[in-house]
Amino acid sequence: MVSRRYLSSLKNKLSSGPWRKSCQPGTHPGPGTQEPEEKKIVQELLETEKAYVARLHLLDQVFFQELLREARGSKAFPEDVVRLIFSNISSIYQFHAQFFLPELQRRLDSWTATPRIGDVIQKLAPFLKMYSEYVKNFERAVELLATWTEKSTPFQEVITRIQSSEASGSLTLQHHMLEPVQRIPRYELLLKEYVQKLPAQAPDRADAQKALDMIFSAAQHSNAAVTEMERLQDLWDVYQRLGLEDDIVDPSNTLLREGPVLKISFRRSDPMERYLFLFNNMLLYCIPKVIQVGAQFQVRTRIDVAGMKVRELTDAEFPHSFLVSGKQRTLELQARSQEEMISWIQSCQAAIDQIEKRNETFKAAVQGPEGDTQEQELQSEELGLRAPQWVRDKMVTMCMRCQEPFNALTRRRHHCRACGYVVCARCSDYRAELQYNDNRPSRVCFHCYTFLTGSVLPEDKEDKRRGILEKVSATGSEQSLMCSFLQLVGDKWGKSGPRGWCVIPRDDPLVLYVYAAPQDMRAHTSVPLLGYQVTAGTQADPRVFQLQQSGQLYTFKAETEELRDRWVKAMERAASGWSPRGPSDEDLSD
Repeated sequence: MVSRRYLSSLKNKLSSGPWRKSCQPGTHPGPGTQEPEEKKIVQELLETEKAYVARLHLLDQVFFQELLREARGSKAFPEDVVRLIFSNISSIYQFHAQFFLPELQRRLDSWTATPRIGDVIQKLAPFLKMYSEYVKNFERAVELLATWTEKSTPFQEVITRIQSSEASGSLTLQHHMLEPVQRIPRYELLLKEYVQKLPAQAPDRADAQKALDMIFSAAQHSNAAVTEMERLQDLWDVYQRLGLEDDIVDPSNTLLREGPVLKISFRRSDPMERYLFLFNNMLLYCIPKVIQVGAQFQVRTRIDVAGMKVRELTDAEFPHSFLVSGKQRTLELQARSQEEMISWIQSCQAAIDQIEKRNETFKAAVQGPEGDTQEQELQSEELGLRAPQWVRDKMVTMCMRCQEPFNALTRRRHHCRACGYVVCARCSDYRAELQYNDNRPSRVCFHCYTFLTGSVLPEDKEDKRRGILEKVSATGSEQSLMCSFLQLVGDKWGKSGPRGWCVIPRDDPLVLYVYAAPQDMRAHTSVPLLGYQVTAGTQADPRVFQLQQSGQLYTFKAETEELRDRWVKAMERAASGWSPRGPSDEDLSD
């Protein structure tokens, strides 16, 4: 945790700036003489640069090289660890020792003939961006240093020996490593003071001001690197608490807010404890783990901020509640106080506004009154595009479509996945693809089915339940346990034709549907297979098999005996009441 303390203080130092150690020049003017103020500042710059280069020499030529030598000799710790700790310190040392310090010394020696420093600083400024790499790596370097000091005795002995030397000045390696991070703000302060002391008509004023601007840009670059490093560390801490799931780990994310909330259930009367993480691009709805080994939270739902909406709910039973509506899911949440609820709403709305502004598609959020008219219009426009707000079960006693009362046995409650209404089985016996649910067919009421599919229900079906054995052919064929063409033998089939497309759907595994063609929208015959006796083959034609029960007899003929065997097996399973438990169960389709 040493690096975290360094970072917290360092960021304040880089931002505020009113800090600088007093440093006395190496020589003092004699009595009766008065050095120009700007020359005194240049002398201070030179003296501090000499001390800084000495510190860089200690880091690069002593600590770095001694540790490398020990790593190569003893093999007690990896060379790569040493290189990671010191980052690009060698490049920084060579630049200052071989270029910048000699340039400063020459300029001060010839100050009488060339009283200017701005041009030298301008040559320095572009190279200062190499500090960004060092600053970004600083926290990781300090952590590695602490880890290997504790882990490796030879590593610790080398560092302790150098730290106790006179060159180290009784200071730790961590202290020396902080010097390059602090150096750029120090240049900025000295040069700012130099510009202020220059006479108005000084020949160096224009160059010095330009140099100051360039140093300021480099300082901002360094400060931004510290801020970015802190952001990445905070982000990594959050990802570890979430279990490092691949689909949420993204270094470009920014954590905006986190905290506990209560989830209002549409079935249960008591709210459930949950936890939210709001990032710049997503809201994670999580469940705290009881046994917090590794991850502390389990992510239940990810809601994209793009397209998300948030608003306060007026609910006497659940005060401080608010609604988060996204493409993936809609949540009714309760905060612990009115202030916390407002803060969550403002944080979510700020993230939404930022996304919309970045995408240049900003639109004012439609947040009408609690009345149903505007809300229903909004739902109609976005039906199937986002998860609806589900009406709670206890809020209704009858179907919201046909107004028939609910009961526990024959008329149970269901939710339309498109509008969120509580409806009966008769009014929700339809399926439509919903975009927010990855276009998977989902249970919807007949109003939403008509709106989403554009299909107009026949007049005799609008107010009457669709036939329970009727099935759309395309759906049955694509998600079937068994399907193929079969010859329809005998007078039982009437005018349906000599051949039919036969399907046992996966989601209705106890019924056989017979279509005139695979693309037909309706089956012309449906046979409930439960209790039927299946007879396979005759000597006259082994490809024939029959279904028989209570005077009902259906005769089929397959194209091959192998296909007949698969049909017989599928029908025997259905006749015995067998149903698949999952998508991995055996599929006998042709």
